[in-house]
Amino acid sequence: MERVLVLDFGSQYTQLICRRIREQQVYAEIVPYNISAEAVLSRGASGLIFSGGPASVNRHKSPQPDPELLNLGVPILGICYGMQLIARMSGGRIGQEIREYGPARFYLKKNSPLFTGLPENFAVWMSHGDSVKVLPAGFSTLGRTTHLTIAAMADEKRRIYGVQFHPEVEHTPLGREIFANFLFRVCGYRRQWTMKNFITEKTREIRDRVGKERVLCAVSGGVDSTVMATLLYRAIGRRLIAVFVDNGLLRLNEAETVLRTLRQQLPVRYIPAQERFLMRLRGVVSPEKKRKIIGAEFIRVFEEVAEKAGGVKFLAQGTLYPDLIESRSAWGGPSATIKTHHNVGGLPKDLRFQLIEPLKELFKDEVRKLGRSLGVPKRILNRHPFPGPGLAVRVIGAVTKQRLDLLRRADAIFINELQRSGYYHQVWQALVVLLPVKSVGVMGDKRTYENVVALRAVTSTDAMTADWVRLPEDLLARVARRITNEVPGINRVVYDISSKPPATIEWE
Repeated sequence: MERVLVLDFGSQYTQLICRRIREQQVYAEIVPYNISAEAVLSRGASGLIFSGGPASVNRHKSPQPDPELLNLGVPILGICYGMQLIARMSGGRIGQEIREYGPARFYLKKNSPLFTGLPENFAVWMSHGDSVKVLPAGFSTLGRTTHLTIAAMADEKRRIYGVQFHPEVEHTPLGREIFANFLFRVCGYRRQWTMKNFITEKTREIRDRVGKERVLCAVSGGVDSTVMATLLYRAIGRRLIAVFVDNGLLRLNEAETVLRTLRQQLPVRYIPAQERFLMRLRGVVSPEKKRKIIGAEFIRVFEEVAEKAGGVKFLAQGTLYPDLIESRSAWGGPSATIKTHHNVGGLPKDLRFQLIEPLKELFKDEVRKLGRSLGVPKRILNRHPFPGPGLAVRVIGAVTKQRLDLLRRADAIFINELQRSGYYHQVWQALVVLLPVKSVGVMGDKRTYENVVALRAVTSTDAMTADWVRLPEDLLARVARRITNEVPGINRVVYDISSKPPATIEWE
């Protein structure tokens, strides 16, 4: 499969670069900035992109790639910090001509495959302090801005390019066209990243790896696990052991609803495990500890199921690409770990299974596309995402059955009102969070001192970024009124208007 490697130098936009490439039906993955030239070749990459980053290339210990990457003969596109790196590594000079943050106008100076079909000037988004002052030998200037002499450069013979602006963000409206030119005119790719091809390749990969062994797979009724189980069932049939674990952290009536739906698609075993999970979580308030405890306890349950089945070698998990990105510190690079996802960093060290993660290259919207190709029903594909640790990460503070029951009832009201109003499918994810505070209220002329819940509704495409939804005031009022009237123990409802970043979608 054709692939582009995106070297991560710590930019907040690195994931967007990967997304923009995949939108062109070319496979891209993020790798550490210090990946070796040999590793690039072994991965079969025929295109590289150097991301931006917060460092200065002139500073000591700034992230530096393997210099041999420039000698591989592979097309390279450097973005912002990536452009400056290419210039400095090739003998150019970097300085501070002027700092630019925000919109700018880019003016083409020279024809180039990178800008084929684009107008002579167009809007771009800048975010830099350093800039290229002197070009390296063999490079020429492709364009400028009002304040920047060298805003794009190229060594056309070696197919090495650099742009000082960020084509991956929406504020550069023609950024997709620039990426398309790099992919198809410079690299010579074809549009091979399709769900049909993905199914064919993954099915073959799963069969080759599994052989005649059985695979244990946890299903929750959510999009990720259902699509994964459907793909595995297509690949290995009855050698798939699909289990639904009721960990006591599910939404109201979730177990009954999910089992009824899943059993129309797959043979599923039901495992009641509410008490053991709640016992392990007793007194735990740290969200990282919650995730790791839940991940480890899931594995213990799977081991027991495997033992009763006479031994199972493989465990399948619905890990997605954003899970990997947020759970690891930029693949050994300079970006920060956001949170440990229970099925990535939360696994115990003594894991007895070999992991199969057939969806780990996919973003959430790609999983839905895959599900449609596999014939998964819309009622499952259109469900809002639900965290693997369940309501444990929506009960802020200690997790108890009483607090979970409060949250379950409030959550059911919010989701019900979104569905009745027609807003459910206009929202990427909606949830209720039970806060670890109480507030004074008045009910029936009596003073109350009860719990507070926060409503959250966001729009997104891949969960890497998100914005809060401007729900109608009458809808929010109706939800708040129903929760305070119908759920004893809650007397105040607030609405979360934070975007991601700076916040995350879930509170924990």
